[in-house]
Amino acid sequence: MPGQRSCVILGGGVAAYGAAEALRAAGFDGPVTLVSAEPVVPYDRTTLSKAFLQGQKTAEEILLKPVEHYQGLGIELRLGQRASAVDLDRHELTLEPGERLPFDTLLIATGAEPVRLRLPGFDLPGVRYLRSLADAQALREDLSRAERVLVVGCGFIGAEVAASARTLGKQVTVVDPLPVPLAGPLGEEVGAILAEVHRRHGVELRLGQKVAELRGHRRAEEAVLESGERIACDLVVVGVGVRPAVALFQGSGLQIEDGILVDERCATGVPGVYAAGDVANWWHPAIGRRLRVEHFDNAAQQGAAAARAIAGDPQPYAPVPYFWSDQYDLNLQYAGYPGPWDQVVLRGDPAAPSVTAFYLRQGVVEAVVTINRPRELRPGRRLVEARARVDPAVLADPATDLRALAQAARAAE
Repeated sequence: MPGQRSCVILGGGVAAYGAAEALRAAGFDGPVTLVSAEPVVPYDRTTLSKAFLQGQKTAEEILLKPVEHYQGLGIELRLGQRASAVDLDRHELTLEPGERLPFDTLLIATGAEPVRLRLPGFDLPGVRYLRSLADAQALREDLSRAERVLVVGCGFIGAEVAASARTLGKQVTVVDPLPVPLAGPLGEEVGAILAEVHRRHGVELRLGQKVAELRGHRRAEEAVLESGERIACDLVVVGVGVRPAVALFQGSGLQIEDGILVDERCATGVPGVYAAGDVANWWHPAIGRRLRVEHFDNAAQQGAAAARAIAGDPQPYAPVPYFWSDQYDLNLQYAGYPGPWDQVVLRGDPAAPSVTAFYLRQGVVEAVVTINRPRELRPGRRLVEARARVDPAVLADPATDLRALAQAARAAE
């Protein structure tokens, strides 16, 4: 394609991987450089809290593609190099310790970073966060020696780490300020199901409580809750959420509000600058509001969409977000838009657990969650795509043929 020049992809996650692949697939033949602070090529981050932490997969096995694949695509890899400054007017990145890297087009795929607790004792050895492969390697080593694990925060990372630690035979206590874990992204109905699953597997839950401080001599040995309760531990894992990694771009001229603001084609307000993945807060044309999604599937797809826009084929990016979580023998899949919702309808047996949850807002199916019912995800997702209005009693009825319901909703669009 004529007029194509250089593109720098800043980031080393799945959004960067999806972009690199899609640029070449779209015929972009200019120089492409992938810059990542991590010393490895993009990998499957979703395995870190599960198969990798449990020792079921090696670091090599979770790579999305080997180094040779990128070389075959003619993509220059700058691994283990951190960007320290950006000048969007001059179209230039500064890499540590001072190298300047020019670009014609920049795709920001810096992802998100863990929220770190600034409480007494959280700087002690034996306190871990989980985001990168290096984090997971250190945590796996600590976990091999630990007996009593304290997980602070019961979001998806905290819940999956707790499940992995119990699977490895560790004593596990989880502390979370919410009375029902994961009530924010999944609602109290589904959150309560997951809480019961963890209890059945022997996890001690301290819900509606907060850690006031950690104590220990040479490493964390005890947590003190705000209630005064003390919990002995020899390993602490903190999973209290993430925030978009935007520090480099403060004051750069980009609009930043819970991430870097982009339009439905992943473009920022600065010509030649795009963003995708966990760092991007984009306008979703199908639902008429902004979203920022922190999941693997979206990052891969949005990175590819941004790449196609860079290559000259800008199309509105309007997916139904999807993610999954595996905890013990439980498989959870979610397709849909984040809340708020005004009604959650359950279908199936929450005690098994084998259940599908439908999330409604003003009568419209906004999202669906399946727990150990994978066959119901596809028709549920089609109801979301069709913006279907369905009687809640029909959704809850186990005799309802969801596939027929979804087909009727699609036909009515």
